[in-house]
Amino acid sequence: MEPDPSYDDPVDGLVHAAVADRPLEEVIQLIEMLEQSPQYARATVDALRAAGTDRSVEDVSRLVALLTRPPRSPDSADEAIRAAARGRPVAEVTKLMALLHRPPLEPHCGEAAVQAAATSRPVEELVELIGRMAQQQGAREDLQQAGPDARTGAKSASGKGRASSFKDGPPAGDPLLAAAGTVPVGRTARGRGGRPAHNGATPAWPRLAAVLLLVLCGAAHFPPSRDGASAGAYGFAVGAAALCLLLGLALVRRSVLPVLAAAILVPAALAVAQLLDGRVTSPGLSRALELTLAPQWLAGLTAVLAALAALTALVTFLASRRPRSRPDVRQLAGSNRTPN
Repeated sequence: MEPDPSYDDPVDGLVHAAVADRPLEEVIQLIEMLEQSPQYARATVDALRAAGTDRSVEDVSRLVALLTRPPRSPDSADEAIRAAARGRPVAEVTKLMALLHRPPLEPHCGEAAVQAAATSRPVEELVELIGRMAQQQGAREDLQQAGPDARTGAKSASGKGRASSFKDGPPAGDPLLAAAGTVPVGRTARGRGGRPAHNGATPAWPRLAAVLLLVLCGAAHFPPSRDGASAGAYGFAVGAAALCLLLGLALVRRSVLPVLAAAILVPAALAVAQLLDGRVTSPGLSRALELTLAPQWLAGLTAVLAALAALTALVTFLASRRPRSRPDVRQLAGSNRTPN
């Protein structure tokens, strides 16, 4: 049996074996001690990468949390995050993304995982990852929206006019109920700070359609080779494709106004550039548009569809945030009275 070439160096083998087999607390202590000397820089990187690939997803999340807590830098565990996001199965990466986007982890940790997955995995795996994350996010949003309704239904069925048992806040340790939030009985007509409450929920299908078309747009515009083009033209083609993919991944997590606006502008700019190719655009831009993986007409069509889907998602998002009419105060007061 031939030896594994990755363990030809005894130092590498020692680091990998220690990281894979020792308790997580000792692995963290090992990494922190290696960081203290510049001569162990390579061993430190090897230890972080081994932790990202050999430890469980839960261990990776705990390791990242401990290595990035203040006063340490938020990028102290980037090597472990990148190794985990690049080399693990899609199902494990989906779980890792969810863990890294939870507090008290720094936002940088989740962003590093998204960037590593978006730039290193095949397009087919990216689509599968996006689908899994969108399904996970949709289930979470459904539970959040059902939480207050379920509590209201339980209170009505009891036949008692007392306040909800959650008036002092959701149970400790339940992040979904905490995210859903609770509203005291006397304040159902208004949200926090005296502002009208938004009772509408954003439909998920416009956002998911925009995610899918942004990924397809990025894949269609990706240059498979440089083909003699200048570095600037090739860099523009790669950057435009990567930006579409990153915007698609960002929309998987949530619909926010800046991301939706960028998701409209980027593919719209690509579509306009394809439309005006050879007439107004520069030779460098024209050359960059010729490097697309798909035919130019198909790449332009995916850009148009992606911009329209993102625009639909933005309109739906804004419409769902519009405050509904205030309910009648007397009706609310009557609903809280107890029968004699």
